Amino acid sequence: MIRKADNRDTAGVIALLHQVNMVHYVLRPDLFKPHTTKYNEQELETMFGDESRPVFVYDDGGRVTGYAFCQITEVRDHLLLQDIRTLYIDDICVDEQARGKHVGSALYAHVLDYARSVGCNNVTLNVWEGNEAALQFYRKMGMTVQKTTMEMKL
Repeated sequence: MIRKADNRDTAGVIALLHQVNMVHYVLRPDLFKPHTTKYNEQELETMFGDESRPVFVYDDGGRVTGYAFCQITEVRDHLLLQDIRTLYIDDICVDEQARGKHVGSALYAHVLDYARSVGCNNVTLNVWEGNEAALQFYRKMGMTVQKTTMEMKL
């Protein structure tokens, strides 16, 4: 079952945040610290109540086996850009033990439905270079490249 996250999900989400962090740390140890999380318990509980930053969890009978952190952004009356409402997927994770069971595709479909229901024009996200599993998954879901961020390591 997919639903909005609430405080009972904090421990499960923290465990998944650790998994995501380690994926990023292995890819880019020059940027990411090991054995930490992007958010702490307090930050999560604040986010769980913020309608502009919805968090969805895949609840597998009382156990969180996946999540999607989202953020709604809007451009209005910009000199250059069209008015647009976007749902940005800040983070999506499926527990290592639940991969291959369509948890990710169910979460992604739920996020798309939610984005449509709140009047978004598109859904965006970022994928770190080297995270081939994520890139392949998002391509399979029908996503295409919107823009590319590049770097020069010094």
